[in-house]
Amino acid sequence: MISQLEKEITFRFLKARKNDGFLNVISIFSFIGIGLGVAVLIVVMSVMNGFRSELINKIVGFNSHITVKPYEKEIELEKLNNQNLKMISKDLVLSNSGEGIIIKGEVTKGIILRGYSNQDFSKLEIVKNKNFLGNKKSLSQNYISISKELSFILDVKIGDDITIMSPSGVETIIGNLPKQKTFTIISLFESGLIDFDNNVAFMNLSSLEEFFNFDQEDRNLEIYLKNPQDIEDQKLIVQKIFNDEFIYSWSDMNKSLFSALKVERNVMFIILTLIIIVAAFNIISGLTILVKNKTREIAILKSIGILNKSIIKIFFLIGVVIGTSATIFGIILGVTFSMYVENLRQFFSNVFNVSLFPEEIYFLSSMPSEINPISILIISFCSILITILVSIFPALKAAKLDPVKSLKYE
Repeated sequence: MISQLEKEITFRFLKARKNDGFLNVISIFSFIGIGLGVAVLIVVMSVMNGFRSELINKIVGFNSHITVKPYEKEIELEKLNNQNLKMISKDLVLSNSGEGIIIKGEVTKGIILRGYSNQDFSKLEIVKNKNFLGNKKSLSQNYISISKELSFILDVKIGDDITIMSPSGVETIIGNLPKQKTFTIISLFESGLIDFDNNVAFMNLSSLEEFFNFDQEDRNLEIYLKNPQDIEDQKLIVQKIFNDEFIYSWSDMNKSLFSALKVERNVMFIILTLIIIVAAFNIISGLTILVKNKTREIAILKSIGILNKSIIKIFFLIGVVIGTSATIFGIILGVTFSMYVENLRQFFSNVFNVSLFPEEIYFLSSMPSEINPISILIISFCSILITILVSIFPALKAAKLDPVKSLKYE
């Protein structure tokens, strides 16, 4: 425990004096270095957490949590009544997909067409999105739903007609020709992921299968979970039910992307932690100079009976106070910046006329931020631990001073 006397001496030594100018500069730099290191680390971790969560939400909003794909035979629909499947699933949706070409005037574009029934289409998260325009409850035959982004490219709106060309041919007197059919745009969606919005459209399941000459046995089962966070355990349950089919989750389809994000996040954490360590080493310099400047005071304290362990506590506490106060300052600064990171991005983009966090690269229209209390606790713990470790050496050096020699040469 730290006694009241030790606390009073500690805070007396912390008070600046006129002849301690250089020492004060080192202390200030230590405080600012640790504080900014903690703040930047919190901001970077918050942005990367936000980016990951936003990307997951958008990917899951566009794809099912788990997909069951048939091998050689149609998925057995009676398995949909399995009690274990009902317990984990929120919605079960049958789908199919094919690739075609959209033609509108002189504009042509390759597109992935995904087919859903009227009832199942309304269950999709992207349809429930507030940015969805048009009929949410119907995807009848001869109608198609495209993205807002694609509508700008094609210069079309709800109610306009577009032509879809299928690779599957039609036999005519002059040979095999690609099949073409006109569809009416019934709705516009917006996922927030440019890559998806530019390349995917929805149409009626029966219309798609007729257009591409698909059989019902090619249909996939899309499973939307009640608790998508526990994806791997629930994937195992699905594999036991559909043991003859190929099963994959949204995380399997995007494993390389999220692995890269995790590596990048860990590297950034290590780099910024090193910055905090460098700043913390200034505390060693500051405390060493403080020990040199307080040689006479230390000698007097020892001569009146203050024990070495008390001297260690005093200088150790000085380092911890500087490090802890800098960490608290960094937390306040980091959390504040994390809350307004998008406003800051817009401000600097306008001031310097540069595009920060471009949408076409990061797939998101704004810079996300997710403040994670656990991350802040880990960062704070690491910062204070580093401060404690670097405070040990100067504190031990202060305790080793010989009071007789110190007063003799003072």
